[in-house]
Amino acid sequence: MINVRGMTLSLHPFFVILMLFSVVTGHFLELITLFVIVFIHELGHAGAALMYGVRIRSIQFLPFGGVVEIEDQGRLTAWKEIVIAAAGPLQNGMMILFALLLRLAGWGDGAFLSYVIYGNAMIALFNLLPILPLDGGKILQSAASLFFPYHRTLLWSSRISVGASVIVIICALAPLFQGKGSVQLNLLLIGIFLLYSNWVDYRNLPYRFTRFLMHRESMYTRSRADGELAQPIVADPAKHLDSILRLLKREKYHLIYVMNERGKIIAVLPEQRIISAYFATDRTSWI
Repeated sequence: MINVRGMTLSLHPFFVILMLFSVVTGHFLELITLFVIVFIHELGHAGAALMYGVRIRSIQFLPFGGVVEIEDQGRLTAWKEIVIAAAGPLQNGMMILFALLLRLAGWGDGAFLSYVIYGNAMIALFNLLPILPLDGGKILQSAASLFFPYHRTLLWSSRISVGASVIVIICALAPLFQGKGSVQLNLLLIGIFLLYSNWVDYRNLPYRFTRFLMHRESMYTRSRADGELAQPIVADPAKHLDSILRLLKREKYHLIYVMNERGKIIAVLPEQRIISAYFATDRTSWI
């Protein structure tokens, strides 16, 4: 673990295990090449995040990519998150193009350049799978938040990612069940990591949504500065506060129209009033 200007760089234990395994099997050069590819991939994410003025807490390296932990404090929009997530695979595409040009020019070792192309392609394609915390999952989640309420987006993206992680594990074990070979160990370890990560993320969903509510003031500031119209939410007086807040969209500012049983609007409340009332009540049962 290395600390660089407040940013922690570390290797996931899974990567360390593969490094030891590569030494034993004589594939250390391939793993070092893979590490450099992953490092440049993560630099793409970090560079895009820094471009938006976001502080990077840590970068953890995995064999198939990495995890960048950022501190946005509600300043990141969905589109900015999409750009940050896409910046990693973009670096892989640029490395593939560079290696292809070198191979066409006849410079460098052809077998090594082919491995660089293959490694970049595999890492980019795998990271673009629509599973959290992979880049494709982040892109899909951010894109969905443009159209659906944020709570629903968090809930279903987590559920889909848990289900997809289970499918990865089943695919890794399939040859064993079919009697056609041994377990695909690398794929199995990746599937277990994805399942664990997504299950923890699913369990922490209430806290992620609470953090989203705590940073909603920045949405009001952006909406007012851009002159955007508030999006209405219609609710009856008996509706629970958390039910109303789960209708909030990430990129929209809302006004809540309280309507009685006769269809008459009895109050129009800004979302800040509902959020303040929500935090003033006991939310233990919801969490």
